[in-house]
Amino acid sequence: MSRIIIATDKAPQAIGTYSQAVKVNQTVYMSGQIPLVPETMELVEGDIAVQIRRVFDNLAAVAGAAGGSLQDVAKLNVFLTDLSHFPTVNEIMAEYFQQPYPARAAIGVAALPKGAGVEMDAILEL
Repeated sequence: MSRIIIATDKAPQAIGTYSQAVKVNQTVYMSGQIPLVPETMELVEGDIAVQIRRVFDNLAAVAGAAGGSLQDVAKLNVFLTDLSHFPTVNEIMAEYFQQPYPARAAIGVAALPKGAGVEMDAILEL
């Protein structure tokens, strides 16, 4: 089994005991991304739409470091502290992904790290 740790300074650095992503053979398991600005490691300022875009940008940076793109996402998990923001996720996701869309789950959670309103993780198949 080939196991490669993926890291990039174009996405937020890990804030715990995990890697940004791990590539096993042709599958990339990306850790959850919250809307942190990579350069400052602070939450992006703005509404939930701004937060969602920042998360997609962070995921795209990690996917790029792994040799892929968001178009290689096979499974996307979305965690929201307020499920009423789900339509906004759909709207913005259409800006970042093309059909056929990846499989996806949307999960309501009580809280996320650093008070974020959204977190996403993904599995890519390269």
